[in-house]
Amino acid sequence: MFKTLRADIQAVFQRDPAARSYLEVLLCYPGLHALILHRIAHWLYRHRLKLIARIISHCNRFLTGIEIHPAAKIGRGVFIDHGMGVVIGETAEIGDNVTIYQGATLGGTGKEKGKRHPTIRDGVVISAGAKVLGGFTVGEHSKIGAGAVVLKEVPPYSTVVGVPGRVVVSHGKRVGIDLDHDKLPDPTETMMKCLLTTITNLENKVQKLEEELARLKETTTLGPEYAKEVVTGENIQHYD
Repeated sequence: MFKTLRADIQAVFQRDPAARSYLEVLLCYPGLHALILHRIAHWLYRHRLKLIARIISHCNRFLTGIEIHPAAKIGRGVFIDHGMGVVIGETAEIGDNVTIYQGATLGGTGKEKGKRHPTIRDGVVISAGAKVLGGFTVGEHSKIGAGAVVLKEVPPYSTVVGVPGRVVVSHGKRVGIDLDHDKLPDPTETMMKCLLTTITNLENKVQKLEEELARLKETTTLGPEYAKEVVTGENIQHYD
């Protein structure tokens, strides 16, 4: 347990530039407090002291604003940044070196028993306000964008954004934990840019056709109707 605590503290220094000393981290980081209390509650839960475990979990929520069911499995080096509003369900499984930001939810769907909460593999980053709902797996080193609602399995090394969540990057491998969750691609923005480019190209073509029509009206001796036919391709005839 002390090795796990050491890994959790080290994760804070690795991923939060505001961390200045071990004493500050131990006293002032609610994400770390929530993990410590959860590990105690999880040990009690596994040894069939479930009521005491749930009481500790409830106190944990009251003290830190982070709700973790004592049955949830959490690996080493997990960092819950700020953490207010984070919810981790009963059958959730979290691997090593996972980063979770405030307001994130690892929740279930329906009332069925058994595995109903997500499995989060090593190195995943879950951004602020993201909701991962269901008993599927989020592959290692993936990133879940802020506010995304993920309802199906995510391949490893993927980036997911939107509601419902869509994979917009796959196997964009990068060494280490990528915390740049403010630079995720926006498929809606990309689509709008493509539409604007298409509209601009069409407007330029129409403008060129109008200029050509005007030029033919001024120069042709066959009249404006023939000029229209030449530009539009309607009823074309050859004149000597």
